[in-house]
Amino acid sequence: MSKQDNDDLIPTETEGYKVSEKKDIDELANMDANDDSLNKWKASLGLGHAKERFPDDPRTVVVQALVFESEERNITMDVSTPEAIAKLKKTPIVIKEGCEYKFKIVFVVQRHMVSGLRYLHSVKRKGIPVDKMEGMCGSYGPKYEDQTRTFQQSTAPSGPLARATYNVKSRFIDDDKNIYLEWEWKMEIKKDWE
Repeated sequence: MSKQDNDDLIPTETEGYKVSEKKDIDELANMDANDDSLNKWKASLGLGHAKERFPDDPRTVVVQALVFESEERNITMDVSTPEAIAKLKKTPIVIKEGCEYKFKIVFVVQRHMVSGLRYLHSVKRKGIPVDKMEGMCGSYGPKYEDQTRTFQQSTAPSGPLARATYNVKSRFIDDDKNIYLEWEWKMEIKKDWE
């Protein structure tokens, strides 16, 4: 992997922000144990003992899907297995030129809290960068159910020059620079959905 590829997916940093010291989930759950309102809030974050959805999977964050959402069509890209990711790298998703869309990421957090989750992607056409996105997801506690984050709306490029196949590299990372998933996929912009 070249240095340029790495630079495309480095999250921006806020000057002066320091990641707080990590605490064990049990330690967080027991802090201020006599404060009822704080205990309710901590329970809503999953600071109790949430049942693990993937007990045999050692990862803290398990990314399930990246969803392309538009008024005309939703496309779910399965990223839950290496085989599904390999298929995305070979088979482009087709996007209609000029459509308005949003991306949504679907993931599960288990075992520990994670802070500052972000989704990043870099789009290239014939090796030349044409777009970059960084979406802040936030901080999450363990939860059995899927968690989702939908990012701001964008518009696909249009016109004969925009109709092409694009290579996309995506990364799901936190404030501690833990990379939970990094994958490549393709999208093809066409005049219509087919």
